[in-house]
Amino acid sequence: MERSRLRLPRSLAFWRKQEREVDQGDQDPNFKPHKPTLKQTWKKYGTFYMMLLPAIIFFIIFAYWPMTGVVLAFREFSFSSGMYGTGFVGLKYFRDFFNNPETMMFLRNTLIISAIKLFVYLPFPIILALIFNEIKAEKTRGLYQSISYLPYFVSWVIVIGMMNRIFAPDTGLFNVLLENLGLADGETFWMMENSFFYPAILGSYIWKNIGWDSIIYFAAIMGISPALYEAAAIDGANRWKQTLHVTLPGILGTIIILFILSLSGILNAGFEQVYLMQNPGNYAVSETIDTYIVKTGLERAQYGPATAIGLLQGGAGLILTIIVNKVADKYSEHALW
Repeated sequence: MERSRLRLPRSLAFWRKQEREVDQGDQDPNFKPHKPTLKQTWKKYGTFYMMLLPAIIFFIIFAYWPMTGVVLAFREFSFSSGMYGTGFVGLKYFRDFFNNPETMMFLRNTLIISAIKLFVYLPFPIILALIFNEIKAEKTRGLYQSISYLPYFVSWVIVIGMMNRIFAPDTGLFNVLLENLGLADGETFWMMENSFFYPAILGSYIWKNIGWDSIIYFAAIMGISPALYEAAAIDGANRWKQTLHVTLPGILGTIIILFILSLSGILNAGFEQVYLMQNPGNYAVSETIDTYIVKTGLERAQYGPATAIGLLQGGAGLILTIIVNKVADKYSEHALW
């Protein structure tokens, strides 16, 4: 009696054949494997594509479809014409923006605040991640990490409200402390001082984001092989030298990639924080491109000029990201593409 042969499903048999072709391709570089058809690919990955479909629909509706509204940067908007405007105005809105006498102030303030958040802030989450790495007791480290994460979930409205109370004249904690120490009269409204604005931006940004941003650096540190630390210890390296020669080089790729991604928002100084801290006293140092766009588009209903400025922001960020990525790819082993 002949033994009945078990036949594999056609889709499974095809992919077994694909595996054999891959093995053959490893042995023969000139071998060209057979490409699966769309039907065969769907049979294997169809379930995953269906799971991905809601995310694709979400981004099409809420991310890509609104991008078509950039045509307003070149057209005249009216409420009767709808989203895409009526007449073609060319580069009029761009010329008006650069002819505005306050444009250089917007650019200066935006670049200063962005530089503070990109360059001055950069070492703080890395240092915090290194500190967490030195805490060997897991429960203690978890407690400190949880405490450092909590401010991230506090809205900027609450954070700025707390700052207004702390630095308020007469009754503010900071002014009361200075008055008791005999260093000031306690009547200074610090939130309206131009010289205080940038340190306040940095301090509040560090307090709110340092714990959350340290997560990815700490995860990168955890991915470093313990054998490297053991080899460094055998060579006589102390903890500082291990950090300097093992830990930091091990997370260098993560630092570079995150830095390149952050550069895309070089002309985006962070709207919520700056807008809530802005007042008539610090207007000269707090008016940025983001706040100007919101005031132009929403308060004055000038959607065309606001769209044009936003398009400039995105274009500048894209160009800068490409340039820095090319430099990183040329002079290091770490780049986005």
